[in-house]
Amino acid sequence: MHGDAGSEALDQATRDFLAVRSRLFGIAYRVLGSAAEAEDVVQETWLRWQNTDRSKVLEPAAFLATTTTRLAINVAQSARVRRESYIGPWLPEPVDTRNDPQLGAERDEAVEMAVLLLMEKLNPVERAAYVLRQAFDYPYARIADMLETSEANARQLVSRGRRHLAAERREQVSPEAHRRFLEVLLSAARTGDLKVLEDVLTADVVSYSDGGGIRGASRIPVVGRPHVSRYLVAFAPRFWPDKEIRWVEANGRPAVLVSSDGEAVALLSVDVSVDGIDRLMWVMNPDKLLPYAASLDG
Repeated sequence: MHGDAGSEALDQATRDFLAVRSRLFGIAYRVLGSAAEAEDVVQETWLRWQNTDRSKVLEPAAFLATTTTRLAINVAQSARVRRESYIGPWLPEPVDTRNDPQLGAERDEAVEMAVLLLMEKLNPVERAAYVLRQAFDYPYARIADMLETSEANARQLVSRGRRHLAAERREQVSPEAHRRFLEVLLSAARTGDLKVLEDVLTADVVSYSDGGGIRGASRIPVVGRPHVSRYLVAFAPRFWPDKEIRWVEANGRPAVLVSSDGEAVALLSVDVSVDGIDRLMWVMNPDKLLPYAASLDG
C-alpha cells in the first residue's frame, strides 16, 4: 500500500511539473539567453522538486517558478564571468518559437534576439524582474517574493529594465515589414549591392558575429553604416556562392538559416526599427547553431 501511495505522489509531482515545464524553460531562457543553460536549470528544478516535502507546498506552480528563477539568477551570475573570456561578440542561443510563440509566457515579450542581447547589460536580478513582469505578468508582490526583496524594489528593478531597453531600442516594425527588410538586405548582401545596403541600414547599425572563436567570424562588432555595408560587400564573394538559404523563425522573428552542403553555417537575424536595420546578428558558433538547426526538423 505504502509503495502505491509513494508512486501516486510522484505521479502527481510529475503532472504538476509537466504542467508548467514550458513556463519554467521560458523564464530560465530569458534570464540566461541560452537554451542549453535553461534546460540544465529546468532539470535541476525537477530534481529539487522530487526531493522537496511537497505536502508543505500549497502552490506547486509558484514554488517551481521561484526555484527556476533563483537557479537561473545563480547561473547567470557565473555565466557573466565565463562570457568575459568568450572570444568575439556573444549572442543569445536562438530558439525555434513556431510551436510556442510566447515560449511559455503570457506575452512574447523579452524573447527576441536583440532584446536578449540588450538585457545582457542588466544585472541578473534586474533581468529576472523584468522578465517575470513583462513576459509572465506576475504581480509585483509575487516578484518580490521570488527575488526575496521588497515590492517597492521589485517595481524599481522592472522600471530600470524598461528604461534600459527604451534607451537602446527604437520603435519596432511589424513582422511583415521585418521580413521585407531582411529580404532586401539578404539580396543586396549576396550580390554586394552597396547602394541598397546603405539604404536599408541605419546610420549607427551594428553587425555582430558570434563564432565563439571559430570560422571566419569577425572578432569585433562592425559599427556604422559605411563600415557595415562595405564589410558585407567585401564578404559577399567569399561567403555566399556555395550557400543554401532557408527562411526560418527564430525567437519570434523571421530569420535566415545559411547552410553549406546541408550543414548549417550561420543564422542571420536582424533588429528592424522604423528607421531601418539597426542590428545584424550572425550566429555561427556550432554549439548554438546546430541544436537550433536540428530543432527545426525535430
